[in-house]
Amino acid sequence: MTLKTRQPGQGGVADEQRDLRAELLKAEAAHFAKKKGIPASSDDDDAPSVPKRQLEDDPAGDGADEDESPEAKRRRLILEEARDVDADSDGSSSESSEEEDDDDDEDETAELMRELEKIKRERAEQKAKEEAEKAAQEQEEREYEIARGNPLLNPKDFNVKRRWDDDVVFKNQARGVDDKKSKEFVNDLLRSDFHKRFMSRYVR
Repeated sequence: MTLKTRQPGQGGVADEQRDLRAELLKAEAAHFAKKKGIPASSDDDDAPSVPKRQLEDDPAGDGADEDESPEAKRRRLILEEARDVDADSDGSSSESSEEEDDDDDEDETAELMRELEKIKRERAEQKAKEEAEKAAQEQEEREYEIARGNPLLNPKDFNVKRRWDDDVVFKNQARGVDDKKSKEFVNDLLRSDFHKRFMSRYVR
């Protein structure tokens, strides 16, 4: 059996001696210095890493001993500068992001207002068009009714369709009473009324 050892980056002894925060701050300082066009000092790469506890115990360097090595002093100055640059960049980035958000909100509001005005205008135009069509149709129907109601344009209306005594109570009470023939029953197919009409119509 073989004993597995921790690889670099897995929390071994070598990782405990590394100051990851200091390395991160150094990398950020180099990035912002490169972004601003300031040449980064090449002596920083050769400087040994300062333990994290030493930086936390004396971050400002006010209580540093006179026997502090130049490398540690340079390291401390670099970390302070990195903190200042980081704070300035965070502030500027937050302000720029807030300004961009405000601009985006204003653009969206303006776009929504334009859409709302467009919808209102389209609805108003559609309503006006419908009202105009309805008014035209009503005017046409009114003209048609006026034309039909004018007796000079409708000469057929002068024709009398009914007699003046069509709606009397005792209409046709005595007309043709004497001329009406009574029905007679003849028990002979050859002398019946139907036979006579049939012979006169089809045989003669």
